[in-house]
This record gives sequence, structure tokens and C-alpha cells, in this order.
Amino acid sequence: MTDPNPYPKVDYGRNINSPDVLIIGAGISGICTAIDLIRSGRGSSFVIIEKGNQAVGGTWNDNIYPGCCCDVLSHLYSFSFEPNPDWTREYPGQEEIQDYLIGIAHKYQLYRHIRFNSSVQEARWDDVKQRWQTDVRRLGGSEAEHGDVYSLHSHFLVSAVGQLSTPKYPSLKGLESFRGRTMHSARWDWSYDLRGKKIGIIGTGATAAQIIPEVRRVCKKLVVFQRTPAWVMPRHDAEIGRIRREIYKYIPWIRKRYRARLMDFRESTFDAAFDPQSSKHQLVSSISRQHMLRQLPTPCAAPLREKLTPHYPFSCKRILVSDDYYPALSQENVTLETTSIEQVTPTGVRMKDGTVHDLDVLILATGFRTSDFLFPIKVYGTDGYRLEDAWAEGASAYLGITVPGLPNFGMLYGPNTNLAYNSLILQIEAQSLYINTLISAVLGAKRSGRTLQLQPKTRVFEAYNEEVQARLSRSTFADPNCTSWFKDQHGRITTNWCGSAIQYQERTSFVDWADFDISGTAAEEYEHAPPTRWKRVVEETQISDTMAVLYGFGALGLCAAAFYASRFLLYRL
Repeated sequence: MTDPNPYPKVDYGRNINSPDVLIIGAGISGICTAIDLIRSGRGSSFVIIEKGNQAVGGTWNDNIYPGCCCDVLSHLYSFSFEPNPDWTREYPGQEEIQDYLIGIAHKYQLYRHIRFNSSVQEARWDDVKQRWQTDVRRLGGSEAEHGDVYSLHSHFLVSAVGQLSTPKYPSLKGLESFRGRTMHSARWDWSYDLRGKKIGIIGTGATAAQIIPEVRRVCKKLVVFQRTPAWVMPRHDAEIGRIRREIYKYIPWIRKRYRARLMDFRESTFDAAFDPQSSKHQLVSSISRQHMLRQLPTPCAAPLREKLTPHYPFSCKRILVSDDYYPALSQENVTLETTSIEQVTPTGVRMKDGTVHDLDVLILATGFRTSDFLFPIKVYGTDGYRLEDAWAEGASAYLGITVPGLPNFGMLYGPNTNLAYNSLILQIEAQSLYINTLISAVLGAKRSGRTLQLQPKTRVFEAYNEEVQARLSRSTFADPNCTSWFKDQHGRITTNWCGSAIQYQERTSFVDWADFDISGTAAEEYEHAPPTRWKRVVEETQISDTMAVLYGFGALGLCAAAFYASRFLLYRL
């Protein structure tokens, strides 16, 4: 007899065009939000739109340049609910991070929800139908044969595109005239052989510091074009041996203890990164200077040290974490060029002092459009409200998550949520729980045949952002002596959070419904409801080392007692 149901009849991802929730981006933020949807039991009616080609990971899928790795220790750069005992190094490389994320996506069956090779063009709130219409462009593959653009409709829209998604290209005269190979670090071309080439790299930020040591090993000549030197801290990277990995796998409390100590250390550096008057700030500045002296100790390196010495406060710009950046710059085939660029020529780069560098390759390690949140997506809220207009003087959001005029919308890694000293995953998990609480309310109303629209009150939004900017104005990031990607074109700090990671977790561990303008047929249920609270994810140390050891011995004692008791019973039998 023929089976009337030869395949599962399940509505998910690729099968539905009117999901309850639409998530833009399959990086860490999108993955976390989707998993929290699944873990909370809010069903499988969600779609993830991803511009990448059949791979999750976001920035870890885009950035595949030589030496690409993370500046956060691996055991802190993972989800709290999905620890990875198998990290092979103290600092994870790009391949290992992406493998970790791919494994998680498979575990939670997220691939069935993801539409790859797809780019969101526009998202528009429909005041009549009280839902989002999102226009998606197919970027390639067989699906593109069915048309370029189609629309999805959702009751809640989540932006998980983050701050590190759109490459920033330098405004250099003549750049387009260069006849050699040009590549942005986020669009690396591995098909091009760099061996024996004359290479120029524009930029000396975190990406360049990872590329330079790798490229200089194979090239004939490397010219590093530096506009501003960076503060550099020692990395102390090392392999995590097999025995230690086995311990982390089979004795999880030891791994948890290690992660907690990493969290403690990172949180302890907040004052050093934030407050230019603190004693810790002076201490880390001294450590950085000593690091340079240890790696460039000889008298003949004095001119190089002078070029590499920052003349602005520690942490005003992103700190580099490297043990091979300084040594690479001291190699014979490497030139550090600090004169301003006059223009790019068809055969190289000419400096303002007349020096000409003939080059075969130009690497643009110039970062991302970090202050252009959601770019290039066009977002329209109630009454045709344009988010682009609202953010003309700088992006802002309530808790970095919600925006007045955009009902049933939330974003992760939004304005003023970046951490300059700790793992961003801590922020992302907190934001995901907050957004999922809003989603729960909206979908709960839908299931009962009612409607609910949530958007932050303007006065709450403005008061919050005034508080954030006031605190940031006293921070190292605000120093007028340096420019950085922490600031937008107006000099306003739009990327960084103004406190510690724990402070942000506490601030986002509840939804106060009084903070929202609430409308719809289910509004009365929430207008006077008390705040919805949940326990934040506690990562820091909760007990002392002594107590941890005592608990460990106690656990071993119980195991031993159970073993000998079972042997005794078997003997009696």
C-alpha cells in the first residue's frame, strides 16, 4: 500500500513565507536567537535570511584571511548553554570557531530554517495588517531562476546583522586605477598566490596585525601603511593539550571553573579600558610599553619603536592582542610607512613626501562600516517612519535592542552594545533572552486570536541614551586625540557599551512593560503588568577556590563510596 505521507509535512524555514519570526543573519546573534526560540518551546515558525553561501557563522564565515583568529580566549568565546571542551588553542582561530558554530547549527537543526544566498533589501511595517513585510533578493544559485526579489511577512522582525558585516573601503585618490590585485580583508581571494609578490597593506588595526605576520613570510616585500599606531598587549597563546581537553570533557566543573576565572579576569579589566584616571589604566599602559620593549629591544629598533608608540590614551582605539606583530614589522622585507598617502597609482602608492612604492597587491585591512547599523537595509516603521532619517545624527536604541517607531522589532549587537574588553557573546545571549521575551508576548497574543504591538516609549528611549552618552563622555573612548571605529562621523560613540558586561546583563534581565507603548487587542494585558524577569546567565566565579576544591573532593568521595558499596553488595550476593 502506498504511504499517503511519503515525506514529513512540516512547516519550517524553506517551506513558509509568513513565519511568526524573521531573523536577518545566521551569525552568532542569529543562531542564538533561533536556539532560544526553540528552547523556549515557541515553535518552529521562523526563517533565517543569510547572504552567505551555505554556511553559518556571520563574520567568521566572511573573514577567512591568513591568520584570522579571535582576541577573546576560546573558553569564553562560546555559548554558555553549549560549551566546547575541545578547543585546541587558548585563542581560537577562524576555522575552529566556524566549525563550532556549524556543529551547533546542525545540533539544533537550524539549516532547515535558513535561506542562504539571500539578502534583505527592505523591511516595512504594515500598519493595517500589523506585521512586517520584508523584501529579499536572491543572490545566486538555482533559486535565483525563479526571480530576483520576493517578500516574507512576519509578526516579529529580528536584526542579527551586527556591526561587523559590511566592509569599509578607504577613500584614496586613484584606488580604482591600481592595475595590480586589490582585495579587502573581509573578501579574501585565496586563489591568488602571494608568494614572491610586492604587497602593500593599508591599515594597522586588529585584522592587519593578524595578516602581517602571515603574509610577510611568503612575500618579496611588504609595505605597511600606518595612519595611527596601536596599543598592543601580549597574547600568550598556547595549545590546549589532549589531556586537558579530556579533563574539560569528562569533568565539566573544572571547565566551568576555568571559564569563570576567564570571566573574572576580563571583567576586572573594565576600569583599565574605560576610565583613563584609574590605576589599572596606568598599569595596562605600562604592560603594553614593556611588551614593545621586550619584542623590539635593540638600539637599532629605536626608530621603529618611535613610529609604533601611540600618543593617545590606552583603549581609546581597539587594543591589539599579539605576540608576532612587532617581530613581523622588524623583518628585513617589511617597511612601516607612516607618511600620509598622496594617491594610489596604477603601479603602486605615492606618498606625500614623494616616495613611491611599487606594488603587485594592495590589501585593504580597513575594517567595517560599524556605525552604519543595518546598512544597506532600508527599514520603515509606523506611518512610513524611516529609520535612516532617525539615525542621521547617529544610531541609538533602547538597550541597544528596540527603537521607537518600529513595532515588534529587536536587534542584537545594536548601537552601544559592543564590549571593548570582554566576550561579545555575553551581550548577545542577554539580548536574545530579552528579544525572546518580547516575541513570547506577541506570539501569545496571536495564538489567542488577538494582536499586540510593542515599541519603546520615546521618553524612555531618550533618557536611556542620554545616560549612556553621559557615561561614555567620561570614558577613554571619548578622548578627542584619537579617532576610531567606536565613533561615527559626528564623533559620537555609537558602538560601545558604557559599563561592564555584568551591568548590561543585569539591565537586560527583565522587560519592564511600562517602558513600552503597547497597542493591539491584547494591550490591556500588558499595560499594567509587572515586569517579566528571568535569571541572568551567571558566568563569574560564585565560590572560592578552596570551596571548589572541597566540592571536588566531596564529589570524588561520593563516587568512591558508591563504587565500593556496589562491590560490597556484589560480594555479598
